[in-house]
Amino acid sequence: MLNKELWKKRLYRILSLDSHPGHISAGFAVGVFISFTPFFGLHTPLAIAAAFIFRLNKLTCVTGAWVNTPLTVVPILGLSFKLGRFLRGKTVSELPLPTGLEWHNLEKYAKSLILGSSILGFLAAIVAYFVCYYLVLRFRAKDATQASLAEEMEETGEDLEQ
Repeated sequence: MLNKELWKKRLYRILSLDSHPGHISAGFAVGVFISFTPFFGLHTPLAIAAAFIFRLNKLTCVTGAWVNTPLTVVPILGLSFKLGRFLRGKTVSELPLPTGLEWHNLEKYAKSLILGSSILGFLAAIVAYFVCYYLVLRFRAKDATQASLAEEMEETGEDLEQ
């Protein structure tokens, strides 16, 4: 399920995009936010839709939406549920794990899940934005051509045409 070479290639493609680091990072951050939502099976279509609506990079948005892997989904779902229950003033309890993670099984816990996952997703998106921004700048600093391009983009605040 976790193909290391595919992720390396995708990361390289993201870091070498000819776009402003803020634009790249914003797309990734929106994708990370989407990955925290409990709408399993819809993360990729939601990321593509968000990329079109907000004019973000589709590659970075979809990659961000894949951050929440099958290994992390259950702990994040449980934490989202607990946080949502706490914020709603309900007694904090464990999420009764249904037979599957389909929406019809999670629907009765929707309010707590959506509230908790929105807050966790927002916090994760902020961290993802700054980490991605830093990585793009660091990657570009290693290559003289990329470094001058990044410097010029920083000065103008926008993407450059080639």
